[in-house]
Amino acid sequence: MVLDDLDNEMIPYVEFADNANERTPCVLVLDCSGSMRGEPIKQLNIGLKALEQELKDDIDASSRVQLLIIKAFGKDEAVVSSDWIDAMNFEAPEMEAGGLTPLGKAMELALKKIEEQKCLYDSCGITSKRPWIFLISDGEPTDYDWESVAKKCQQAQKNKKVVIHAVGTQGANLEKLAMFSMNTPKRLSGLRFTEFFLWLSRSVSCVSRAAPNSLDQLDDTGDWDE
Repeated sequence: MVLDDLDNEMIPYVEFADNANERTPCVLVLDCSGSMRGEPIKQLNIGLKALEQELKDDIDASSRVQLLIIKAFGKDEAVVSSDWIDAMNFEAPEMEAGGLTPLGKAMELALKKIEEQKCLYDSCGITSKRPWIFLISDGEPTDYDWESVAKKCQQAQKNKKVVIHAVGTQGANLEKLAMFSMNTPKRLSGLRFTEFFLWLSRSVSCVSRAAPNSLDQLDDTGDWDE
């Protein structure tokens, strides 16, 4: 193994050595299809910056919440735009819009990344809360066999491996988004991404401080939910 590879391998372990707090993992799956061009993607990026600042300003969330962002775009592309990182070190990526809406690929990648991170927590002796996935879309899945991934998502929830929340903006097919989650999807009012991400920050902060096995206490969604 070359030195650069060794350094890369050591990064997560150094992070946990400096901060052994219990983690609350949170994955954002963001629809960045062509229909998000213009004001929608602009407001999404403003919201992500607000999330970054809000989490960094929260002394508990900054050291306990870990974020990962997955971008769904192109024909069937899903990529990690921001890999697992503690909120104190999170820098909001600049999202760009284009292509279709491969939500199946993106959600499958989210489940995989969560499993990998859970294994890393366990190997480093880090306890963790149940991971959250937030799926945000202005449309519906366009990739092949997304229904089978949706079933995997529901099964993962039933097995208490993850909590999935779907949020649809204007034009989203909530019936199809609902297939990914056991929770009723929410409709974003207008382009209130900033209000949504501020709500998300408060919610994950509460969960990160909660006692083990306690029920998730979420803030009222009235600021952004239609």
